[in-house]
Amino acid sequence: MAENKSYFFCGIGGSGMLPLAMIVAARGAAVSGSDRSRDQGRTPEKFAWLESQGIAFYPQDGSGPRMGQILVASAAIEDSVPDIAAANALALPRMTRADLNAALFNDADSAIGVGGTSGKSTVTGMIGWILENTGRKPTVMNGAVMRNFSGDDRPFASALVGDAAIYVSEVDESDGSIALYRPDVAVVTNISLDHKSLEELHRLFGDFAAKARVAVINADDPESAPLMRGGNALSFGFSDPATVRGSDFEALPDGCRFAANVDGYRYEIRLRMPGRHNAANALAAIAAARAVDIPVAEAVNALASFAGLARRYEVLGQANDVTVIDDFAHNPDKVAATLAAVAELPGRALFFFQPHGYGPLRQMGKELAASFAKGMRDDDKLFVCDPVYFGGTVDRSIGSEVLVADIVAGGADAVHLTTRANCGAAILDEAKAGDRILILGARDDTLTEFGRELLEKLALRA
Repeated sequence: MAENKSYFFCGIGGSGMLPLAMIVAARGAAVSGSDRSRDQGRTPEKFAWLESQGIAFYPQDGSGPRMGQILVASAAIEDSVPDIAAANALALPRMTRADLNAALFNDADSAIGVGGTSGKSTVTGMIGWILENTGRKPTVMNGAVMRNFSGDDRPFASALVGDAAIYVSEVDESDGSIALYRPDVAVVTNISLDHKSLEELHRLFGDFAAKARVAVINADDPESAPLMRGGNALSFGFSDPATVRGSDFEALPDGCRFAANVDGYRYEIRLRMPGRHNAANALAAIAAARAVDIPVAEAVNALASFAGLARRYEVLGQANDVTVIDDFAHNPDKVAATLAAVAELPGRALFFFQPHGYGPLRQMGKELAASFAKGMRDDDKLFVCDPVYFGGTVDRSIGSEVLVADIVAGGADAVHLTTRANCGAAILDEAKAGDRILILGARDDTLTEFGRELLEKLALRA
């Protein structure tokens, strides 16, 4: 698919673009690109690593696109962006990230697609690790760095390049591109409000599951339940009807313990990730592995060494008995899951939340507020800054102050401080021994840097 072709990625540093660029480059394509974040000096280490991998970079000023290339860019990016205007002037063929990924995915003999409102990056990583650990050599396309595959020589391992014949990828429903994929195995982690209405989501996920030889469906999720009526369904969860059924969940300080019950056998699982939701993610990965004939015992053994993903309840460190945790939670379902994992263990939590855009606040602000208000305990505190904004014409009339007012009305302790720096200072003033500080948000790679800065300042305390 990619061999001997030349691609120009506009926005190559994005969480969906970077791994795809690495996959097509490894398959023999010439890859170049641009990124507004690079031009603005954000996350320079990421772009320096990409350049070290042979990616040619250009300013996002129209100087990059060349004749003979294929432009890869978001469907939503405006024609006025200089690179898009230059590509249009050259009449370059254009693909979205999903167009290109779906073409690679659909060309594989065994294609495992992971969809759902929450958990799909984690489940994708788990399936990829099970396959790699059992000698299958998959290609994995993920939206997050998979810590089992990362190291000094590969710090941004959100892709794993293996055989073209077995392809594991998370698939996105937010832009409707899930419809492009033809999975052999379709995993649906759950369905809840995010970027689209529930009616649209039911249609998209229903079509996705119906195409597959095996559809792996969450038996615990009422919104996913209708998908289990198909003759191709293999279910997972803690509910009695689940084919891969969890039981005896126990929260641990450094993860969790539970059992998987399959075909009359019981398998004990020790996971290095906290939260009942991650136990459910593991059950989904076991079910998907079973669908491609991997014995359950082998999948369980692989999961014992699964190290998780960057920014998925990632412990950045501890200083003066305060623990700092980095997490991707940004929609109502993800926030609820993270807060539930926090509540499984004693100790106060100080939450920092940066909304991932003004549009999402309009779409799901009420539901986000409800998740925070319901999930926070009496002693927990929430600090919210203004939404992430990198420019553009988005309507900014509804901001974080509305979200915080709704959370406070719901009975939780929350405050809006306009800047991230102000929130950080307030959190440091508040933090005391035994607290956990959680950094929540998406679409901004510098959130991890913010968490590390707080950790460094905590360490300097007398």
